[in-house]
Amino acid sequence: MGRVFITRAAKFLPNSPVSNDEMEEVLGKIDQQASKARRIVLRNNGIQTRYYALTKQGKITHTNAQLTFEAIQTLCDSHFALSQIEVLSCGTSTPDSLLPSHAAMVHGLMKTKSLELNSSSGVCCSGMNALKFGFLSIKADTAANAVCTGSERVSTWMKSEKFEEEVANLKCLEETPIIAFKKDFLRWMLSDGCGAFLLENQPRGERSVEILWMDYYSYAFELEACMYAGGDKLADGSIKPWSDYAAQEWLTESVFSLKQDVKILNENILDKGVESMKATLEKNKITVDDIDYFLPHVSSHYFVDGLYTKFAEAGIEIAKDKWFMNLKHVGNVGSASIYLMFEELMNSGQLKSGDRILLSVPESGRFSYAYAYLKVV
Repeated sequence: MGRVFITRAAKFLPNSPVSNDEMEEVLGKIDQQASKARRIVLRNNGIQTRYYALTKQGKITHTNAQLTFEAIQTLCDSHFALSQIEVLSCGTSTPDSLLPSHAAMVHGLMKTKSLELNSSSGVCCSGMNALKFGFLSIKADTAANAVCTGSERVSTWMKSEKFEEEVANLKCLEETPIIAFKKDFLRWMLSDGCGAFLLENQPRGERSVEILWMDYYSYAFELEACMYAGGDKLADGSIKPWSDYAAQEWLTESVFSLKQDVKILNENILDKGVESMKATLEKNKITVDDIDYFLPHVSSHYFVDGLYTKFAEAGIEIAKDKWFMNLKHVGNVGSASIYLMFEELMNSGQLKSGDRILLSVPESGRFSYAYAYLKVV
């Protein structure tokens, strides 16, 4: 089978970075009240700046498709043009529309030619799923190149106006008009942006990186949903879909808001991460000594020390000086985060021939984990 190389990596982060103190100005205050959760969440997640496809006054500046198109354009240079792309594979948690697909909407902005499309949905692993489609397309020799992306535009989901009907409904019921922590929590966690890779069947330039293998694990067969949207969770753990609600309930229950069951997250995200990491290392016959750079997507710095400790207890301790992260200044951009981490590393000038890189992406949707093992040519 063919070999697959990341020959270029690019990103697009919209507008100026937004500090912790500016977040509520941009997203707005729910019921004109400052969030009680904001400072606690920000203290734990360790994020200092993030990016929104919004002005400081809350005006929308980009769609998700536009963010993606901007990053893809940055991949192109005098040696590679948009018109040469053979496969476009896009992953996101936050598409602009249910239909058409996200990749189709991005392709619509390109104005080039017919090409093969793939849209991967889900949570953070959707970006890795998109990468695997491109990887396998080249590996199987059905294409000479592929552009793969991970992108999110979640800020518009988090604007205070999206929760006003729910607050009004709570007041009518004479309940405390504060949205549930499972919704407010995520308003202070997530960011916008896109990362993009150009995959080719030959190395090019000075920094080509070969994808040696990719691996994926799901624990949905034994764990209920943790992060969800477009529905609500029932007492038995099942999800009632948005289409089963009355139209008015879409507003009064904030059915389309992102939600996360923090209790289930804390109980499972690290343990399943260690279980899947151990499985992928054993399956692919590598050890921690075969890793020069470890790029873990974590939603919050809160989990870093716990993850390191659990790895060590499982006999797969990866020295902290091998960990490469940019969460603090880029933010948690969901499916785009792993692309943005690798883009920063690849373009940093510090990689050298022979360096081996492990990408690790968990998602709390229903607990999935994706891995990719790379080697600098």
